Amino acid sequence: MSPPRRTRPLLASAVISLVLVTVPAQSPAAAAPVILADAVCVLSCDALDPSQAKQETFPVPEKQVNGRRVVLHVSDVDGMAWGSIDGGITGDAVWLDRSWDGGATWDGLLGKASIPGTWTGTRTLMYNVTDPGHHRRGLIRACGDGAGITCTDWIYPTVCDVTCDRTDAGQANGDTRPVPSTTLYGRTISLHVDQNSMGWASIEAGGQGDEVWLDRSWDAGAGWPGGSSLGRTAVAGGANTTRTAMFATRDPRGRHYGGALRACGREAAHPEGSCTAWARPAPARAQAAADALLYSYDPSPAWWPSSWWNSAVTLTAVIDYAASSGNRQYDWIIARTFETNRGQFAAGQRGSDPIEGNFISRSIDDSAWWGLAWIAAYDHTGDARYLSMATTIAGYLHQFWDTGTCGGGVWWDRERTYKNAVTSGLYLRLAASVHRRTPGDSVWLQRARTAADWYLTSGLINSAGLVNDGLTGDCRNNGQTVWSYNQGLGIGGMVEVWRATGDTRLLDAAKRLADSAITGTVLTRNGVLTESCDIGQNPCDDNQKQFKGIFSRFLADLAKATGSATYQSFAQQQSNSIWATDRDSLNRLGQRWAGGSPNQQDWRTQSSALDALTRG
Repeated sequence: MSPPRRTRPLLASAVISLVLVTVPAQSPAAAAPVILADAVCVLSCDALDPSQAKQETFPVPEKQVNGRRVVLHVSDVDGMAWGSIDGGITGDAVWLDRSWDGGATWDGLLGKASIPGTWTGTRTLMYNVTDPGHHRRGLIRACGDGAGITCTDWIYPTVCDVTCDRTDAGQANGDTRPVPSTTLYGRTISLHVDQNSMGWASIEAGGQGDEVWLDRSWDAGAGWPGGSSLGRTAVAGGANTTRTAMFATRDPRGRHYGGALRACGREAAHPEGSCTAWARPAPARAQAAADALLYSYDPSPAWWPSSWWNSAVTLTAVIDYAASSGNRQYDWIIARTFETNRGQFAAGQRGSDPIEGNFISRSIDDSAWWGLAWIAAYDHTGDARYLSMATTIAGYLHQFWDTGTCGGGVWWDRERTYKNAVTSGLYLRLAASVHRRTPGDSVWLQRARTAADWYLTSGLINSAGLVNDGLTGDCRNNGQTVWSYNQGLGIGGMVEVWRATGDTRLLDAAKRLADSAITGTVLTRNGVLTESCDIGQNPCDDNQKQFKGIFSRFLADLAKATGSATYQSFAQQQSNSIWATDRDSLNRLGQRWAGGSPNQQDWRTQSSALDALTRG
């Protein structure tokens, strides 16, 4: 192909407008009014120059039109595609079509490029194949006009995970009915799922001509464009039952997780149908929770909008699940979050405070949560850049270790207004973690020892063995609320410093903190972790929604260090309660692990519960 036309790419960090044409499926040449539509941004925004592609594949055959070659190029690594035309003359053109409804309609003329004088070919810019941030699964194709129009096949109409769409249900790995069946004129219509996150529908007690099918939604059942009447099957003569083929609910190539299915059917003599509730498969507790959590991840800004420190804790939960399960499908999220967010952000972009680079802001505890996230990332991937970042963040925290007030401890904010349990517990865990992963280190070892000694004598721990929120201006326990995450950080910090030093009194201190939490009534009721904001009619705020998961994370670390069956049994009890009483058919998990109402449910509560399910 002749050298492509060099077109300056349209760069954007958010939304950019493009000229698109929406046309129906009847003809690739059909005309329609030009409209403005928003660009799609995933790992990159639409209109990226193909010279920046990290991969080039040709998943569908090229097309010929009057001697011209029309080719679709795809980089699955980037999640983008571009088109080219070769063997043409001046004025020939190439473009992309992108469909959000399975190819029924499409946005046309994306990146349209015409061959300039003296050239014989050209190419489009790159466009995202799909849009996981907005829960739209796309198809894309290349089209060319060379004295006639032709288009390649669409990619990727078939969803593939462990197995692919339309696999026979006889090959299912298990059979669970996640939601109640629905009935219609005496027929029973059921949704089935297996351990590979595949689903199928069946109709029973039916007759000839009855039909059954699946609907598939990528947006939690709000809509199902391109996913209607999948596998539609009729009951054969002489039979009274049939089933569809299986269809996938996860699309790793398209970075869609947590798709939902429902089973629908109709009796032959009546036009109306009936459907089950929507459900996501739950092949295993933690995987089901992780898939539902990843539904809320926005890959363009690369976080869980719109909470900064909560995103750090959530990323850590995802990493811990991936590490414990051997699941590598989420590793791109770690790198994406790191590279996209390591720079500077003005106030309002990631929180009320500016982010000054290297995940640092005036809120010392927020920075520390990111430090622990990158420790987890380093442990999971072995990538040294994550440990380097964690060490940089730990160095920032150390600037606020101050012996001039209360003999030590880390200030909560840059203005040095408060010494509290969360920041001191974070420093304790992070300092010891950096030491243990830095060959030949002695500096962080001494800092961790000093921090542990100070923590135990600071007054943060009350007479019941529980950690109050912080210290008064005259360095006494302030008696404020006992939160589970402060208790957990005390446990986790002591365990990590014990690993660094071998000092058994620190492990004993961690056990005392754990025992006080799980045997008392302040943080535990009827064997289930219960935050003070879980009681009565008051809601928990966005910070408090994640506290119990943090406690679970560090209690599990103590269980690993001690081999305690008591701690492991407690973890299992949390998992069982969450799964039985705090989960809906889409595997969304709420704030109240013992169930009950009112209950809150969002990605923060999902992250917290994932921490518990990973360990129980």
